[in-house]
Amino acid sequence: MPSNRILIAAVLGLCLAGTALAQPRLGRVATPDEIAKQDITIGPDGATLPPGAGSVADGLAVYEANCKSCHGDKGAGGPMDRLTGGIGSLTSGTPVKTVASYWPYATTIFDYVRRAMPYPAPQSLTSDEIYAVIAYLLSIDKIVPEDAVLSEKTLAQVRMPNRDGFISYYPKPPR
Repeated sequence: MPSNRILIAAVLGLCLAGTALAQPRLGRVATPDEIAKQDITIGPDGATLPPGAGSVADGLAVYEANCKSCHGDKGAGGPMDRLTGGIGSLTSGTPVKTVASYWPYATTIFDYVRRAMPYPAPQSLTSDEIYAVIAYLLSIDKIVPEDAVLSEKTLAQVRMPNRDGFISYYPKPPR
């Protein structure tokens, strides 16, 4: 029996040594250009927002074509989440979490819409369309005026109603 144990230990040792020496050959190192295409995160300060601009009027058209079927008329809710209204309700007995009432930064809306919307075709909207649909949604709750044009230069300046409702690890953008 001791010889079987030695044989098993030797075979196991060879297998482990072979595994340790073998270098997996999976894929390749991503190029900086490939990494940049996937690095689409937008922080609260808006420093990495892409160029573009969109008006409330253009946003209505984008919303009607891409968002209304899920989020209802004027973002009031449909089969999917409500996007508008609820401002000031978070501390009430019946809080309504919407883009307008809950999210602390308008730049977060850009990040989320670009990354995940519209549902059947994420990342299919242009930057101009995203700025426009955000302008439209924020105009419904009077966060921006009805003639607003949002862009990479103005989006981070939008003051969301719940901006101070979170503890943030990011430095706060200037007011």
